[in-house]
Amino acid sequence: MRYTGGEIVCYDGAIMMSRTQITLEPEFQRRARRRASDLGVSFAEYIRRLVERDLSQPKAVVGIEALFDLGSSGGSNIARHKDEMIEEAVDFEAAASSRRSRPTENEQVPG
Repeated sequence: MRYTGGEIVCYDGAIMMSRTQITLEPEFQRRARRRASDLGVSFAEYIRRLVERDLSQPKAVVGIEALFDLGSSGGSNIARHKDEMIEEAVDFEAAASSRRSRPTENEQVPG
């Protein structure tokens, strides 16, 4: 059996691997080679293990209710009080900005 798309080649029942080329930033390559060495495997084997581990992990399935049931609000109603909350946040930012732009006692005001 031979698949010419570059994925699987079988001879007498043995599966042969497909050659793949990747590009890494030098720092990632250096660290990955070091990690492979620490594990006592080749760089290629290290990459194969990473790919296998990533692909074999089950996909997290989250129910649609997670979008609507994020936790207890403690009885608050954000929709009802959003205008006040936005006003409070804007006032807080304006006050913080004003404090940052005022000269301190030790600074001289030009003029």
